[in-house]
Amino acid sequence: QVPLVESGGGLVQAGGSLRLSCAASGRSLSRYVTGWFRQAPGKEREFVAGIRWSGGDISYADSVKGRFTLSRDNAKNTVYLQMNSLKPEDTAVYYCAARTYYSGPYHASTFGSWGQGTQVTVSS
Repeated sequence: QVPLVESGGGLVQAGGSLRLSCAASGRSLSRYVTGWFRQAPGKEREFVAGIRWSGGDISYADSVKGRFTLSRDNAKNTVYLQMNSLKPEDTAVYYCAARTYYSGPYHASTFGSWGQGTQVTVSS
């Protein structure tokens, strides 16, 4: 497992932007598949975006395509989620997760390392 710490959440008006950060310690994120997930009250945790360790394969949930951008800074051992054009339905706790298993879909159950989560609230 790799320790993960998220930051960057907050309260923003609809149409605004936030950038979330996921910092790892002790191990290089470039050797992991890293994903962003979110969980709203009363709902299941859902996939938002993910990057495989090669860096060239980035996936997004349909609900965030064109609005969210995932990037990775290997020098800082940090993965970012830039969120633009935020909507009230984006309100959730956002989690960063990592796994060593390269292939396969971004199911939350396949990730063994999780951060503590950061709250994102979008007001209408």
